[in-house]
Amino acid sequence: MSCRKLAPRLDERRALLGAAAVAGVALIAASGYLALRTRSAAASEAKSAAPPAAAASADDNQLVQLSDSQLASIKVGPVVERDFPIQKEAVGTIDFNEHMNVQVFTPYQGRIIQTFADLGDEVKKDQILFTIESPDFIAAESALISAAGVLEQTTSALERAKKLYAVQGIDQNDYESAIANQQTAEGALRAARNAVAIFGKTEAEIDHIVAARRVQTALIVRSPISGRITARNAAPGLLEQPGNLPAPFSVADLSSVWMLADVLEADSPEFKVDQEVTVTVIAYPGRAFSGKITRIGASVDPNSRRLTVRSEVKDPKHELVPGMFANFVIRTGEPVRAPAVPLSGVVREGDGTMSVWVLTSDRHHFARRTVKIGLQHDGYDQILEGLRAGEPVAVDGAILLSNILFGGAS
Repeated sequence: MSCRKLAPRLDERRALLGAAAVAGVALIAASGYLALRTRSAAASEAKSAAPPAAAASADDNQLVQLSDSQLASIKVGPVVERDFPIQKEAVGTIDFNEHMNVQVFTPYQGRIIQTFADLGDEVKKDQILFTIESPDFIAAESALISAAGVLEQTTSALERAKKLYAVQGIDQNDYESAIANQQTAEGALRAARNAVAIFGKTEAEIDHIVAARRVQTALIVRSPISGRITARNAAPGLLEQPGNLPAPFSVADLSSVWMLADVLEADSPEFKVDQEVTVTVIAYPGRAFSGKITRIGASVDPNSRRLTVRSEVKDPKHELVPGMFANFVIRTGEPVRAPAVPLSGVVREGDGTMSVWVLTSDRHHFARRTVKIGLQHDGYDQILEGLRAGEPVAVDGAILLSNILFGGAS
């Protein structure tokens, strides 16, 4: 009977131990699960709180740190505000002012006797350029001397006729004939004087020819304007014809010259007559000559799609030489004020973007800043976006910073 009582008790004890073991395992598993979830949540929070590694790396790549020796090769200056004029530019050539460029021909056929000016000489108005022996001029002088002699003879005959007619020594018909002859001689003399005057002789010179009764063989050809001899084709002995090219001499007044510029068809509406222009030439760097637009072409060149604009430029010192290449600048609007950086401070990167390097507060780091540029004037780029006036930037040596960032230079 005692054995039967012990068996149920042993079974109950075994059941209790198994249940306790199962409960313990469940408790351990639950504790492990809770700990794992806690770690995962903490890791998640830490990961979300920390900045992305890629972003931090990208920011670090836009900074360049320089040593003290490297800083010595970089010039830093503030972004300044400057006025950028709204203007158009074109390239052209200097030419003679055709209104003041004269070809000097001989009025009549003849041979050149002597020349009195050479290429490049400055001459005054009415200065003698050359003399010519003209058969027509000699014939006109001869006719003048003859007409003067006839007039003297008819005048003397009329005086005698007046005295004889007063004492009835001649009849009225003879008296009237003497008057008619004298009037005819006066008319012939006036015509002869005019014929000689065509050759450029003054009244005093004509009177001298009449008084001296001597023919002058040399016909004088004078300069019609003051200026410079720009061409000479005259030489003693050459036979010249009126109007035959080339002219013996060409004289140009170079106190003003023309500047002929070919402008783009799209820019042509911006140009107006009387607008002021600025002209520069390679021969005089740093110099500017002022002028005004005097004529705008009536048609566009079908090949170049450009329009010719002519300006008159004052040149009192005769420094501009026809044929020189020239730059033509005209302001078409009011200047625009904007932040500006020297050209040496703006770098064009390989992808076409424009960069400026901004000095950070620790004075040893430069941060790359992408900017948008506009106009250029007097060695400065207009900054449209990316910078503010007053920011410290590398104004010289910016290309070195870009090489360090992208090329690995040190």
